[in-house]
Amino acid sequence: MLRNWVIAALPPDRYVFGMQNSRSSLTPAHGVSFADAFWVWLRIAALSFGGPAGQIAVMHRILVDEKKWVSESRFLHALNYCMLLPGPEAQQLATYIGWLMHRTAGGVMAGGLFILPGVISIMGLSWIYALWGETTLIAGLFFGMKAAVLAIVIEAVIRVGRRSLKTRAMQALAAAAFASLFLFGVPFPAVVLAAGLIGYAGGRAGRAEFTGGGHGGPARPDTDSLLGDALPDHARPTIAQTLRVACVWLAVWLVPVGTLLGLLGPDHVFSNIAVFFSKMAMVTFGGAYAVLAYVAQQAVENFHWLTPPEMLDGLGMAETTPGPLIMVLQFVGFMAAFRDAGGLSPLVAGTLGGLLATWVTFAPCFLWIFLGAPFVERLRGNRAIAGALAAITAAVVGVILNLAVWFAIHTIFRKTGEWRGFGLSIDVPVWSSLDAWALALAAAAMLAIFRFRVGMLTVLLACAIAGLALRVSGLAG
Repeated sequence: MLRNWVIAALPPDRYVFGMQNSRSSLTPAHGVSFADAFWVWLRIAALSFGGPAGQIAVMHRILVDEKKWVSESRFLHALNYCMLLPGPEAQQLATYIGWLMHRTAGGVMAGGLFILPGVISIMGLSWIYALWGETTLIAGLFFGMKAAVLAIVIEAVIRVGRRSLKTRAMQALAAAAFASLFLFGVPFPAVVLAAGLIGYAGGRAGRAEFTGGGHGGPARPDTDSLLGDALPDHARPTIAQTLRVACVWLAVWLVPVGTLLGLLGPDHVFSNIAVFFSKMAMVTFGGAYAVLAYVAQQAVENFHWLTPPEMLDGLGMAETTPGPLIMVLQFVGFMAAFRDAGGLSPLVAGTLGGLLATWVTFAPCFLWIFLGAPFVERLRGNRAIAGALAAITAAVVGVILNLAVWFAIHTIFRKTGEWRGFGLSIDVPVWSSLDAWALALAAAAMLAIFRFRVGMLTVLLACAIAGLALRVSGLAG
């Protein structure tokens, strides 16, 4: 019934008839019906644990190796473009391939399904956290999860660094990005933009240091794929089509923002959430790990929406649920509105705040794909774009390292201070506030990940149980 309902809603002129000449046998020219694609994308969404690396690996296994929808080279080309964009590259990759297969409707379906499990999971956990987060049970679980998150972030630094920092130029970019953020407080968007411009110039000049970026190394020779390597009809943009796409998706993104500003004023919490996360949507290069330190600085120090430990709790939620890690922003939006509910029930306000943060975070992702993908399909092998990708990926290593240091300080120490001197402003731990149990859990998590190659979800679960046991027993306060 669902299959027939979905197909019935599709424009018939875009499909070819099967042997039975009935609407239920309508399929696109590549042979994958919209309804069949729905179940494939739902399966991918349900398996989207493990951060962007795991999510991209799942998509590759299903779409390239198993279903053979797209070729290896096309998959990597789409991924490289998504890596250049602000926002979660795995969700944007799903949107891109969904668009390739079934045009705009396919992109909306793929990208929407990819985040749906995370939206539901994070919202449920946010309710639990807001209602019972101070209880021994919940506090213990998140105490342990913070230690695991620290180990996972450190592992991400090493993993991305091994793949990306293969030349002295890339290593220098990573070091410069870390120093700019940690020592000098340079704004995160400026670091990413500078790296991209350097890489673009280097790639355009043909410098060898900037020609190897991207994921996965050299692509395997293409095998026959259902889509093929020909340029699809909907990947031939016109000026009218480009303007129409821009107008529609800018309206989807910004009309709610403008409405809130007009009705509630610029100082209302919903207006702040809409504007702040709209800005984040334009600068979230490198995913959740890369942007979290910047979000934490603004949400904690400027807006006072939540505390550093609560920020870590939010990332722990995102780590243990399906979907992009950037879903942590939904938790931030929830807590912001929950604590400034105005005339609404705190839970109702929190729910609306979380959904608003999600809306303005992901609506631009569809804009970037639907507006840029038709042009990107024509840019395979462009050296300048490849150079920008390599440089941004290298800088993201420094950004994630900065996040790892921030995590370590706020996980292992109960108090922090600020050191100023020589034009620098650096967060430093108060050594007397060392939390020995947090340090022990973090060390155990790193040992499990690096020495015994234990999976991420197993480490998170084990640390959560250990944290609960420590809190219940009174050993960890």
